[in-house]
Amino acid sequence: MNAPIAVVVGLLCSDDGRILLCQRPAGKSYALHWEFPGGKVEPGESTAEALVRELHEELGIEAEIGPMLHNTISHYTDGGLFAVAYFSITQWSGAVANMGFADIQWVEPAMLTTFDILAGNVELCTMLARGEMVVGCP
Repeated sequence: MNAPIAVVVGLLCSDDGRILLCQRPAGKSYALHWEFPGGKVEPGESTAEALVRELHEELGIEAEIGPMLHNTISHYTDGGLFAVAYFSITQWSGAVANMGFADIQWVEPAMLTTFDILAGNVELCTMLARGEMVVGCP
């Protein structure tokens, strides 16, 4: 069995309690599914360094990485295996910009399960929608 690919995810929370969802672009793996921003940890990077880099590349912001809220191993039907760590992001500088997604939306936690969510994020979205987990919005 292959080792899982390390992935970091940022849960960006707005002042009014909404969480940022991003839609994967057409033509990429898992196209048009919704996910939280983040990506793979590169060799030599810490999880915090990787998440700062990913949020800058994807959203154009400089983020302060908060506490880890959840971690899981995600198995995909195509054989993908990912070790995913989810972090709270309540502080950042710069305006959130869509730097390559099909779409981005700020979503009420209760509405997260109404989107076509990437398989690895379904469990967390369900927990957030039920109020079983709180991001820690400002």
